[in-house]
Amino acid sequence: MNFEYILSQVKENYDYALKIRRQIHQFPELSYQEFKTSEFIRQELTRLGIEHKALANTGTVALIGNGKKCLALRADIDALPIFEETGLDFSSKNNGVMHACGHDMHTAMLLTSAKILKENETELNGIVKLIFQPAEEKFPGGAIEMINEGVLENPKPEVIFGQHIFPGAYSGTISLASGPVFASTSELYWTIKGKSSHAAQPHLGNDAILTAAQLINYYQNIITKFKNPLESAVLSVTSIHGGTATNIFPEEIKMMGTLRTYNKELGQNIQNVILQNSKKIAELYNCECEIEIIQGYPPLINNEELTNFVKDIAINTVGEENTLQMEPKMWAEDFAYYAERIPACFWLLGVNTSQIDEMPPLHNSKLNPSENAMINGINMLIQATNNYLNNK
Repeated sequence: MNFEYILSQVKENYDYALKIRRQIHQFPELSYQEFKTSEFIRQELTRLGIEHKALANTGTVALIGNGKKCLALRADIDALPIFEETGLDFSSKNNGVMHACGHDMHTAMLLTSAKILKENETELNGIVKLIFQPAEEKFPGGAIEMINEGVLENPKPEVIFGQHIFPGAYSGTISLASGPVFASTSELYWTIKGKSSHAAQPHLGNDAILTAAQLINYYQNIITKFKNPLESAVLSVTSIHGGTATNIFPEEIKMMGTLRTYNKELGQNIQNVILQNSKKIAELYNCECEIEIIQGYPPLINNEELTNFVKDIAINTVGEENTLQMEPKMWAEDFAYYAERIPACFWLLGVNTSQIDEMPPLHNSKLNPSENAMINGINMLIQATNNYLNNK
């Protein structure tokens, strides 16, 4: 298949992609609950004559082509617990659940790519493994569960490609970079126990609120004083709850937060400092501090050679002016588990239809990405597949 032919096939199938995207968008499902979504994907794969099987309950893996070479394409399928406020005709019919991260578009682009690749199967010098993955949005993540159930075996892909919509860049642009592009992440949960007393008699109690404030201040010091300033790290306390009245010190405070780094060793070192010193600080105020840390996804590291390969395809597909250097994000992505095991490239597909500052971001109830961007997204997936299997 040559470039012009693939592009013509993508444009011919745009209405198909649009139909798939809007169908999935109307019926979003939360992580590990994507039963109807996965059923819809499997029915469509069956209709297209594509061999597939279920993995990790709501995950699906499919195969197209024959040969010794194998590559994988991945899309995530879950949605978020958000009330949609877009006002679209095809808005979510599942109250309180929305595809606010673009996984509906990811799935539609992969299904459309599957349709085109299947129709041109005899032109492929190898096997395409299609991964429709659940639960990207919730630990421990669907990727690791799919991997544990053998998604990267029989046959084993040599490489894997993935993409994510990006409201921070104009529609149809491709942003990519080699090396660390997304951070590792951990969830932190604190329970601070003090002694309740009347607000007018603080000396009779142990102030859990003051203790929490001191801990939050200390954590920001960790970021500035306990690491090399050339290393990136974010430690954010994002939730604090406690107290019921203006004249009572609460018995207990609960906090939540996140830790993100590109360096797993640095992340572990920061966690150790938190665990070692938080209880000591709490003791200064005669309080107790319990901490639970849930390890999240590893950093997502793009393979340099594969990224250069994809960059050339992007330049040919969207033009050099629309192929952008990706600024690394402190976001997290369980695609990182695949990248730990085989060479990987993950890029961002611009979906902004207006001025960048006015476009609602990911995980926003009003996110309304440009659907036309799917043409370039599908084109990228198929061009990368064709070039790798037939030319590399």
